Amino acid sequence: MRTIRLSTESYTQRPALDTAVSRALMLRVAERSEPETLRLFRPGAIVAFGAQDRRAPGYARAVAAARAHGFAAVNRMVGGTAAVFHERTLAFTWTIPDRNPRENIDARFRETASLIASALGRLGVDARVGEVPGEYCPGAYSVNAMGRTKLMGVGQRIVSGAAHVGGVVVVGGSGRIRDVLTPVYDALAHDWSPGTVGSVEDELGEARFDDVRQAIADEFAERYELHEDALPAAVTERALTLEADHAVG
Repeated sequence: MRTIRLSTESYTQRPALDTAVSRALMLRVAERSEPETLRLFRPGAIVAFGAQDRRAPGYARAVAAARAHGFAAVNRMVGGTAAVFHERTLAFTWTIPDRNPRENIDARFRETASLIASALGRLGVDARVGEVPGEYCPGAYSVNAMGRTKLMGVGQRIVSGAAHVGGVVVVGGSGRIRDVLTPVYDALAHDWSPGTVGSVEDELGEARFDDVRQAIADEFAERYELHEDALPAAVTERALTLEADHAVG
């Protein structure tokens, strides 16, 4: 059985550093300096913009709109359109060593979506894998509630020797996502339906961050051997050299 290190550390006061930590992990895993690692952590309030967003004529207005709603702006590690994180969401990254990462892109997406859907099912959510028409940051491996609202989005990046799978599970505060994405997506000219934003709390009436994180950890633990440990200083040191790449001026 594969062993995966579990980290729950976050850097909410420095959102660009939080993204840089995940990138540093990917690079160090690719170099075989770090083991396969799963991060399950509470993020700060950020809008993460993709390369497509940064090329849009309305990008500056989108960044200003995010900040006006109390969200920091960062550059995403992976592709896709703007995604939202806040304190009532759960961010995850799964960094996997792989000599041929391009060959296993779909398999990683399928497994990640299956893991998250099964974890939410443990909590009583009718969670399904698939894109909801009109969802924000759309993707075939999103996890939804009864085919109506998006609960989880996921993206992936590969480098020689490793893959990074990262995303966000909305525990609560779906209205806050709608509020910030409405002006952000308007500025970027992205078509979407605000009604597709959902949360675990919307489905269950109540949801705790720790319960959702534990459900995901338990689901991973059924398939892999997890051991929780702090990230070494070498990861943070590498991340500090990358932080500026993910900061939006």
